[in-house]
Amino acid sequence: MTFLQLLWFIILAVLFIGFFFLEGFDFGVGLATRLLAKNESERDQLIATIGPHWDGNEVWLVTAGGAMFASYAIWYASLFSGFYILFFLVLVGLILRGISFEFSANAETPRGRSIWRWALFIGSLMAPFILGMIFTAIIQPLPIDKAGNVFPTLYDQLNPLTIVGGVAVVLMMYIHGLNFIRLKTVGALRERARQQNQKLIYLLYAGLVVFAALVAWRTDFFSARPISTILIVILLVATTAVSQYGIIKDRELLSFIASGVDLALVIVLIFNGLFPRVMIATDASHSILIQNASASPLTLTIMTGVTAVLLPIALAYFIWSYTVFHKRVQPREG
Repeated sequence: MTFLQLLWFIILAVLFIGFFFLEGFDFGVGLATRLLAKNESERDQLIATIGPHWDGNEVWLVTAGGAMFASYAIWYASLFSGFYILFFLVLVGLILRGISFEFSANAETPRGRSIWRWALFIGSLMAPFILGMIFTAIIQPLPIDKAGNVFPTLYDQLNPLTIVGGVAVVLMMYIHGLNFIRLKTVGALRERARQQNQKLIYLLYAGLVVFAALVAWRTDFFSARPISTILIVILLVATTAVSQYGIIKDRELLSFIASGVDLALVIVLIFNGLFPRVMIATDASHSILIQNASASPLTLTIMTGVTAVLLPIALAYFIWSYTVFHKRVQPREG
């Protein structure tokens, strides 16, 4: 394995971390429009908190997919063809979310407005749940032939680990979204988000225990990479505790950062367990390895140069965007 192969494996992990951290609270706010808000005024206020950011945050997923295609084409082909239906459903969820913002704002009747607000909620539930299923499906052994073709059965895609993984991702993103709401709103909505998080955090502790047990049962993470896997699980529990402390003490930024790090650690756990593989086969000799799945050295070198130039520009834009729209959203602003 070369340095560039390892570098792009890490870059892909960073891109997915960026998506989970940033789009995670967008999904959470979308869920909160039905699970937290009590009326249309509060839903307007919630949507206003993510209005300037949600489409930019989704770019992280597009970038991660494009980077995987360019740097690990074999991985991309095996993953997206093997889980085509699940990725299609993710796309449906993202489309529902995307069009709901514009269509609800221009709806001419209360019923039409309500329909598109429900579309926002459904899309915000579908996309993270199915993404959680996909990410937990690929850390389990899959039927893969010598050519790298993946033939997952229904049970490979729908089993205890993938279901718990999907639920866990939705729960973590909702908690992350509630912490963002505390940062960006005032009044009753903000306090209700804090109260709801105080209850949900205990459910997350239970979910982490179940998730860790299923990872131990359904994957080789604890046997193949015991020290790093145990350390990451401990960090997951620790950052959840920090998030809870921030909720109890009403320290909004602390709990928001901690819940975002929680989501990041899920990606770290997955990539750490996969290494040095990108797809795990039931027949170990058919597993797809980093060194076999990557693009040519020239391609990786060019991509590294382009990334070195464009990444600072993209990060500067995101920092500027969040700085400009840093103020809290008042109820009337919705």
